[in-house]
Amino acid sequence: MVYTVGEMAKLMNVAPSTLRYYDKEGLLPFVERSRSGIRLFRESDYEWLQIIECLKKSGLSIKDIKRFIYMVMEGDNSLKERLELFAKQREVILSKMHDLQETLDTVNFKCWYYETAVDAGTEEIFKDMTYKDIPEEFRSTGKKLLHLEDNEV
Repeated sequence: MVYTVGEMAKLMNVAPSTLRYYDKEGLLPFVERSRSGIRLFRESDYEWLQIIECLKKSGLSIKDIKRFIYMVMEGDNSLKERLELFAKQREVILSKMHDLQETLDTVNFKCWYYETAVDAGTEEIFKDMTYKDIPEEFRSTGKKLLHLEDNEV
């Protein structure tokens, strides 16, 4: 089956301008064109586009995505380089996930903090609260945010 830019964009859940931009940047050397120059996407192009989207979301630059595409086109000679690229991006993603988890932990702690204050009608409730009064799932974050010792508020 053959898809137009609009049809493939809809299938990918991206704007048609995104696919046109990818093409302009040289990321779609595999996409055929009709005699009148209309881009013709095939089923096999969908996987390529999914990989491009994945690499983009992982933080890889357009320049490096283009380099990856041309590595693939080189064939088996670039297998090691492609593995290195994906291994590096895995580390980037894991680092981002760690940072996001810390952010989520902070937001969860603050939700607990304000829910507790709202229920009590005041933040004064925390004056007499000890470290052990903080629910266990929030202690680590609370300790870090509030510079608490295990025996402190």
